[in-house]
Amino acid sequence: MFPADDLVDLVRAYNPKTNEALIRAAYDFGRDMHEGQFRHSGEPYFSHPIDVARILTEQHLDDATIITALLHDTIEDTKASYSEVARRFGDEVAMLVDGVTKLTNLQLSSTETKQAENFRKLFMAMSRDLRVILVKLADRLHNMRTIKAMRPEKQQIKARETMDIYAPLAGRMGMQWMRDELEDLAFKVLNPDGRASIMRRFITLQKETGDVIGRITDDMRHELEKAGIDAKVVGRAKKPYSIWRKMQQKEQGFSRLSDIYGFRIITRDENDCYRVLGAIHQRWRAVPGRFKDYISQPKSNGYRSIHTTVSGRDGKRVEVQIRTQQMHDVAETGVAAHWSYKDGVRGENPFAVDPVKWISSLSEQFNAEDDHDEFLEAVKLEMYSDQVFCFSPKGDVVKLPRGATPLDFAYAIHTRIGNACVGAKVDHMRVPLWTRIKNGQSIEIITAEGQMPQATWLDIATTGKAKTAIRRALRELDRERFVKLGRELARVAFENVGKKSTDRVLDIAATQLRLKDSTELLARLGSAEITTHDVVQVVFPDLAPDESDEVRPERAVIGLEPGQSFHRAPCCQPLPGERIVGITYRGKGVVVHAIDCDVLPDYEDQPGRWLDLHWQAGKHKADFDVTLDLTIGNDAGVLGRICTLIGEHKANISDLEFVDRKPDYYRLQIMVELRDTEHLHSLLLALAAESDVAQIERSRDPSRARSSAKA
Repeated sequence: MFPADDLVDLVRAYNPKTNEALIRAAYDFGRDMHEGQFRHSGEPYFSHPIDVARILTEQHLDDATIITALLHDTIEDTKASYSEVARRFGDEVAMLVDGVTKLTNLQLSSTETKQAENFRKLFMAMSRDLRVILVKLADRLHNMRTIKAMRPEKQQIKARETMDIYAPLAGRMGMQWMRDELEDLAFKVLNPDGRASIMRRFITLQKETGDVIGRITDDMRHELEKAGIDAKVVGRAKKPYSIWRKMQQKEQGFSRLSDIYGFRIITRDENDCYRVLGAIHQRWRAVPGRFKDYISQPKSNGYRSIHTTVSGRDGKRVEVQIRTQQMHDVAETGVAAHWSYKDGVRGENPFAVDPVKWISSLSEQFNAEDDHDEFLEAVKLEMYSDQVFCFSPKGDVVKLPRGATPLDFAYAIHTRIGNACVGAKVDHMRVPLWTRIKNGQSIEIITAEGQMPQATWLDIATTGKAKTAIRRALRELDRERFVKLGRELARVAFENVGKKSTDRVLDIAATQLRLKDSTELLARLGSAEITTHDVVQVVFPDLAPDESDEVRPERAVIGLEPGQSFHRAPCCQPLPGERIVGITYRGKGVVVHAIDCDVLPDYEDQPGRWLDLHWQAGKHKADFDVTLDLTIGNDAGVLGRICTLIGEHKANISDLEFVDRKPDYYRLQIMVELRDTEHLHSLLLALAAESDVAQIERSRDPSRARSSAKA
């Protein structure tokens, strides 16, 4: 184990005034309490708290945080009590240790209702003392570094929780280095083949191009010396997961990605940042739309930097970040900079944000009255996203998540403006509501009296605030329709377990789910905000069907009249997990379409033919045809590997057609049989990771529906 003397030396290096005796006492107490306990790897358990403390010393944190790291599992896993920790190490440490213990017990990847409630507790813990989260993040980072010692199924759970919750949380707090490492460690578990593929391509690229980073770094240093600017230049290749995410977002293969290298230039003062920017842009051509000035418009977590992307050597795009040393300290430690020490005193970094103000600005985005689903969605949308800065017509700055639309802007100004929105202007030009806002744009909202939110707005809005307001308005508009559908869903669900959905049963379910009354329950059920499984579970937990049980094909769709038959539309090929609607045909039954199907506008003037439908909850059989459009390399064995990969993902190929043949590639359409959207997503990711697949997408063809209708 790492000795106490060496740990004290790490702290003393940045805080010579540290209370060495108290840190040694905490080390000895923690070691004694964990005596006889071992990790999955066989190491003494206390090696884990020590390594968590070492991670926190890298952020130059105060004594109380380091001691909390050493003791963070004592109250939960040993005979130590809160009162004993308080007596030995003080109330501040005892409170922090207790806070970490409570966070450890939160099941953040559990069912939606439980997860939402635990997120509320997470925010409560953050609001009391943010150092609790800092210790928990360091705890998770060390657990991920040593995750191979866990059982494979436990690895998957921890990695998914890390990817969905802890990595974005670290990023939002400004600790980008920790976010990058957490994401990459989780990626290694969740998609080892994808990560290995990127690593192989990196090695091949380095062999082909040599030390690109070294050459570009030397070029930049030369330009800065010519301009008389004293600055430090550091280059790096981006992490495998960062590259994977770019490949998914841009739908490009590795060979087509350009900005896989990043460079950081650290200057002496703010003025030099802009001088460096001028020198870089004079030497290399700037890439349009890739400039961001977070110095003049800092992020809410205190992050300040200038970002630009230029075309460097051989036309390769490189990302450049320019900032001062103090800005860099905040960029590395984020909100934690508030507690960082330097030369024995707490750092007076003018760019560090007050944690209390940061938490307050974050919390005010979430409505305490929101129900569990809405709160959870708001957290995930607002907390785990980067920001763009835009302007109102009066010049006020409005911060929105990246990918936000004018509709999000409207609701950010006021719910009343959002509800009445009929259009928008960006930089004085009329644009569709689904336009993505970019940094620095001016947004003007056009409203009209009598306008009400549309259901399609839910697919346009990206912020939790906008989606919550839209849902609330739609619930009021469609309440009667949703109540009727919810009643049918409840009837079928309870009949499946041999019970009846009486008023008394529905009242009990509403009470258990913390809803106002049974009418509210039915409305939520009809609008797909809660599932029938949740409703049955709270009333008859022993009778609720196991969600792993397969749904019978004839009961796959709910909302049909007795005796009505259905089949899936060939144009959009809807899958369980997608919102659906039915169109009735005389003598043919009901054709089920995805809600975003391009054919549906053909029936807008025939509302009497529309039916509200819903997929039956549970696991469906893999017999739903979906057509995939692939472009693959024309090499021996490629098609065989693709077919094998599809089979390995428990999908059956029902049809295959070559659309185009060229000397170097084939384009083909493969029809596969899948269970649901999750099955589709995992298959698409696996195929996209295959090096010989140049392009892949789901094929939807409106002409298939029209030819089918003629037939």
